[in-house]
Amino acid sequence: MPEGQGQPHKVVAVDLGGTKIRAACVSITGQQATVDDVVSEPTPTSGTADDVLRACTHAVGQVLERHSQVVAVGMAAGGVIDTTGRKVTHATTTIKGWAGAEIGLWFDNAFGLPFAVLNDAHAHGLGEALFGSGRGHHSMLMVAVGTGIGGAVILDGVPLEGVRGAAGHVGHVSVAEADDIECTCGRVGHLEGLASGPGILRLAKRLGVGSESCVDGPTLAAAAARGDHGAEEAYRLAGFATGRVIGGLLNTLDVDVVSLAGGVVDASALWMDAVRSGIMHDAMDVVASTPVVAAVRGSHAALLGAAAYALKSGRNNSSN
Repeated sequence: MPEGQGQPHKVVAVDLGGTKIRAACVSITGQQATVDDVVSEPTPTSGTADDVLRACTHAVGQVLERHSQVVAVGMAAGGVIDTTGRKVTHATTTIKGWAGAEIGLWFDNAFGLPFAVLNDAHAHGLGEALFGSGRGHHSMLMVAVGTGIGGAVILDGVPLEGVRGAAGHVGHVSVAEADDIECTCGRVGHLEGLASGPGILRLAKRLGVGSESCVDGPTLAAAAARGDHGAEEAYRLAGFATGRVIGGLLNTLDVDVVSLAGGVVDASALWMDAVRSGIMHDAMDVVASTPVVAAVRGSHAALLGAAAYALKSGRNNSSN
């Protein structure tokens, strides 16, 4: 997506997380990008959509005050995003009134700079594809496993958004291992209910792991590292189910590379091995050898993706 060398293009990007808002100045020069001057503040989840947007613009404003020649502002946000209308069309009830939020109008009124917004998983995947583990590849499937399970398909530097902006919901694909488990969306049998971070903790408890080892992800990972059979089995089952879904997606998408992101990826080597086994179980021979790698841009990936998306959107609009 970014083209050419020369002077860096400065974009202020903001990543709206479930507990924290992060804004930064992203400098993009050709195929290189740096993230500087990161500011953060708590996400006011007990407030309304307006409260959240006010906090986002405040964080962006702090960065803008310290940087000149900023050409655009980009945002990564949860929910289904209409990137043309720059608004949220569907969302959970985590933020009151988030569905329908007119994000673009808020930022236009606040700063008067070219502004673009895209789904946070799409932004994460785009940042990783352009500046991380997907760099040099034409196509990439990113799967992020943490509090939930999200995903993105990036084709030639462009996120596949889908007609309604809902593409990439990897966690809401059915898998046999989750047959009797309720998903966060209310359906039964989706991957996320079993194999997300909270899903793995619930699975471990059902397998008899003591409550003292199921406080959070790190305590469960430590139990698995000590050889706790139940903890090990929880990571194996969750990883295998995740791999099965990825294998099915490879049969459909045939991408160059799969990038795995999120806190669960580093929790246990057993999980990664099980993912690979699950892929081999479901993937056709022709795609079974697709490289599967760990993401490398971490918490900066969504900021990088939002910045690159805003930069391209601004160029496209200026040429119309």
